[in-house]
Amino acid sequence: MRVLLVYPNCDREVMAWGDMGAIAEPLALEYVAAACEQAGHDAMILDLRLHPGQLELMLLAYQPDVVGVTGYSMHVIRNLEVLARVKEIRPTCHTMVGGHHATLLPIDFQQPQVDFVVVGEGLHPLRAILAAVAEGRRSPSVPSVWTRCGDEFRWGGEGEGFDIDDIPFPKRSLTSEDRHRYYIDWMRPIALLRTTVGCPFRCSFCALWKIMDGKYYRRELEPVVEEIGGVAERYVFLVDDEPFVNVPRMRHLADMIKAADLGKEYFAYCRIDSFLRDRNLMERWHEVGLRRVFFGIEAIDDVELDDYNKRQRREQITQALTAAREIGVSVLANFIVKPGYTADDFQRLVDFIDENEVEYPTFTILTPIPGTSFFDLQYDEILHRQANGRPNWAYFDLQHAVTKTALSPEAFLHEYRGLQRRFATSYLQAGHPMYEELQATGRMPGPRAVER
Repeated sequence: MRVLLVYPNCDREVMAWGDMGAIAEPLALEYVAAACEQAGHDAMILDLRLHPGQLELMLLAYQPDVVGVTGYSMHVIRNLEVLARVKEIRPTCHTMVGGHHATLLPIDFQQPQVDFVVVGEGLHPLRAILAAVAEGRRSPSVPSVWTRCGDEFRWGGEGEGFDIDDIPFPKRSLTSEDRHRYYIDWMRPIALLRTTVGCPFRCSFCALWKIMDGKYYRRELEPVVEEIGGVAERYVFLVDDEPFVNVPRMRHLADMIKAADLGKEYFAYCRIDSFLRDRNLMERWHEVGLRRVFFGIEAIDDVELDDYNKRQRREQITQALTAAREIGVSVLANFIVKPGYTADDFQRLVDFIDENEVEYPTFTILTPIPGTSFFDLQYDEILHRQANGRPNWAYFDLQHAVTKTALSPEAFLHEYRGLQRRFATSYLQAGHPMYEELQATGRMPGPRAVER
């Protein structure tokens, strides 16, 4: 059978800078494609972020038997549009959806244009779905899957256990023509690679750990090094939710990378406490190519940090920023802006960034993401709604306030955009498309960051 895997593009009327200003390879779909191949099926990947007008052409040319989509909450509505179009052009085609939102709120995909909704880890359910389709049966007994049976969806029960080392290497050859266009700021082109799945921490604003039921799975290191060696790109982003938890493991991986002489440069997520736990480890990783880390700083005072269950202190944040500079590792630091922020709160954030010489600050708005405690507590307060009463998920990109703000909506947006303009020089140096957008709209502050 032929399987078309689609990564959605975003609603440009809602999101000004695409998928947060970076376009990275659709790693999840490359894993799915590899599993399709293992099961004896043909697969193709269509990245609508790069080819927004090619869905219809691909459907007509490739004639897929199955079309699958994935994505986050901000992609829900777009994915439903994609699958509706699939059914219009190829009514007999089977459709499936998986990913973050499908796992946490499968109800949003229980629509006529969807045949299968995959919950959790998707490779085992995928094989069962393809087998059922190939045999011409529509069984509601596929584990971890909601299957459309007539006008209703039926749950197939809990799935099998997860073995991270059963996951095949991603089928990167299917994105060969697009790989030169995948980037994160100045690291271009860049490949994504995963050494662990899950997260042992429980930050209140994040639901990623719930996808794997709070478990933390680690790959054997020999295949990790083999996979890195097979990646064509110089830059590699370790997309583990938290790779540096286990110090001996990561020291061993650094030694193996050094011995293999792979010639790569790395970008990785890293918690503040992980960075501070063993400075020798971070120095060793810098020696083997770690050039940049993503610090989820989130908040600058201890009360907010406690609210987020970050298990870090303001003092530790400043220590980690200093240590990164001394080691020579660049820092991309994220800060969460609460809808309740006042003008003084915005100024305190600017002052902290300036005082601590944060070279590349990024900002997200606290959003009640499905799967978090904030979603349950604030669901009735969500401002943007669809006609059916469900949240308008297109606004859940972490760049829109979806609950009431302390300032007027206009004043809050002015302050928030002011943060981005304030640090535009950092985005210019990193090659971020936000700079081009600000420049095109005449809102660029000039060659140096402006004062509020």
